[in-house]
Amino acid sequence: MPRNIPGEPYTRVTALEAKEILDSQDAIVIDVRNKDEYEEGHVAGATWLPVEEVIARFDDLPTEGKLFFICQVGARSGLAAEYAAAMGADSDRLFNIEEGTPGWISAGLPHETGA
Repeated sequence: MPRNIPGEPYTRVTALEAKEILDSQDAIVIDVRNKDEYEEGHVAGATWLPVEEVIARFDDLPTEGKLFFICQVGARSGLAAEYAAAMGADSDRLFNIEEGTPGWISAGLPHETGA
């Protein structure tokens, strides 16, 4: 079940929870890892936006729909969600896929490699 932790401006979800929401609502996945990590394997259709560029490129993100941030283990994606909140995104739009990309892939969810 999606979880909110006091003080965090986003909702924590598992890979399976994220997939269910992505299938039923207007939402995108934003992979905030390094380029080499992204190219090794990522959520199918994910947008690549390194965590260190989230603030500078915040205006490139959709203004509607849910934003699902993902990284390797959930730390950088949590930071990216916090950056998005600091830039004015509503917290009800922000999600952290806390299992990371390895969890997504090991769950057998759609993924791809390369740029």
